[in-house]
Amino acid sequence: MTSKLQVTVPKSIADQFAIRPGDEIEWIPAGDAIRVVQRAASRRKERSVPPAARLRLFDEATRRQDIRNSQPPPGSPGTDRGWTREDLYGRGGPR
Repeated sequence: MTSKLQVTVPKSIADQFAIRPGDEIEWIPAGDAIRVVQRAASRRKERSVPPAARLRLFDEATRRQDIRNSQPPPGSPGTDRGWTREDLYGRGGPR
């Protein structure tokens, strides 16, 4: 990733999927991953996925998000770090 948020597609991947300079690609959130697909291919693919399968994928992603939302963020207050501030500063006495 460059400082301009540009991404280079590896040559072997570009050759395998016939991606050429100027082709449009689409970034699709897919749970904990990101799918990169050619724009025209993504439209055909979306239509070919049965609604029941799309709902199942949506439900799986929703369950994963619910689990992430139920956990406290790292470093949040109340997280047991295994030490206290007093342990760091000589049991709370003057330095």
